[in-house]
Amino acid sequence: MAVPPIGATLGAAWTTVRSALPDSCVNSQQDEQLHFAKFGRKPNDTELSNLQNSGTGGSLQRVDSFGDDESCGGGEFGSSRHKISEWQAGWNVTNAIQGMFVVSLPYAVLHGGYWAITAMIGVAYICCYTGKILVDCLYVTNEEGQLIRVRDTYVSIAEECFGRRVGARIVNTAQLIELLMTCILYVVLCGDLMVGTFPDGAIDTRSWMMICGILLLPCSFLKNLHHVSTLSFWCTMAHVVINVMIMGYCLLQAATWGWSQVSLRINIFTFPISLGIIVFSYTSQIFLPALEGNMSDPSKFHCMLNWSHVAAAIFKSLFGYVGFLTWQANTQEVITNNLPTQGFKGVVNFILVVKALLSYPLPYYAALDLLERAFFKGRPDTTFPRMWALDGDLKVWGLALRVALVVFTTVMAISIPHFAILMGFIGSFTGTMLSFIWPCYFHLKLKGPTLDWGTVAYDCFVIFLGVLFGVIGIYYSFRALVEAFQIGLPF
Repeated sequence: MAVPPIGATLGAAWTTVRSALPDSCVNSQQDEQLHFAKFGRKPNDTELSNLQNSGTGGSLQRVDSFGDDESCGGGEFGSSRHKISEWQAGWNVTNAIQGMFVVSLPYAVLHGGYWAITAMIGVAYICCYTGKILVDCLYVTNEEGQLIRVRDTYVSIAEECFGRRVGARIVNTAQLIELLMTCILYVVLCGDLMVGTFPDGAIDTRSWMMICGILLLPCSFLKNLHHVSTLSFWCTMAHVVINVMIMGYCLLQAATWGWSQVSLRINIFTFPISLGIIVFSYTSQIFLPALEGNMSDPSKFHCMLNWSHVAAAIFKSLFGYVGFLTWQANTQEVITNNLPTQGFKGVVNFILVVKALLSYPLPYYAALDLLERAFFKGRPDTTFPRMWALDGDLKVWGLALRVALVVFTTVMAISIPHFAILMGFIGSFTGTMLSFIWPCYFHLKLKGPTLDWGTVAYDCFVIFLGVLFGVIGIYYSFRALVEAFQIGLPF
């Protein structure tokens, strides 16, 4: 039997896949220009570009209003010289929305049934939409009908809508709280998972947190988003391995699946638990202005965001559904506790620790950049001088401050009791504001006169959902916090 050449086979396979992809992924020069008339910029557009009739048929040349500071022009994450591809941007978004919540999704189906599965798909759609309109707020349309990027950060959008002093402070504070609490939570999860891996070991939870904090110290040397994207890629690979291992075990138990156990009715007292888990597993808006600003081809931002959320919705709904079918009413809050043997549980927990350590750099790097923009841009713009020397290297005191931030998150993880519940309480406010309410409010404020009534109504609907999710999350997190302190401190 003749075996076809491997090159020809791969070429034919890629042609088939290419034909199935949306046009915006493979033919961005034509169709994407029409699409980005609403949601982004064209491939040759740059910050504050003006149309120049210089004999080249109307080429676009850059007019940079953000100055010569290399830390500007790329969104929150600094230098625009270090560009990333749409794949690297996708790894970062996937890192944010395929987070550690994955192990709690079967528990969400236990309390929400088919409605929880529907919410996993619906919330993915809403969060993808709010990400697009947030990036849309970075642009204005000039007299020639071209989109010009006049803002580069979430904060700059807030300054336009709330005023420079109030807007910058409110959004900066909310972002910093959300990012630092996410970093602290990853350290807490590492400690809990390692104790679950070695339950009879001599090392306790807080000691494991300290060890994981030491392993995270090299994050202090991160200099650009390209390096963070590489770590996000390996985080995604760890996520895939976890899915394959747990889904593989579940498929082997398919003969015992409880198809009739998935509820069609909503329990008003337990469904909010499912909703909270699902909503806060999709928040990535805080990173999107930076990712779009650092992409080498921003016209593919919309396609990247679509496919990352489609993949997340498919993975999460299948994982939650199949996990619940396997363990049914015995489904634990963290699915690894349902695994049959301590050895299998230990391996999965260890991979989850690796995933948590690889997830840490993205919010850590974003928090660093927020602090640098607020306090370390140099006089007279900020109180303190720049962290960077003229040769592009960190100054010694700048590196010390970065190390101090890692130490701070580790100490907070060790010292604050019931931190995960406390994060749910505070995050119910900051998370819904950053991911649901503010993007839609900014969209209505900046783009209102150009929006049709359907878009305005949908923005108002998402704001209503954000308020509802926030109130429900604050209520249940506060109740859990009260109950936890009544039981007593964990140490």
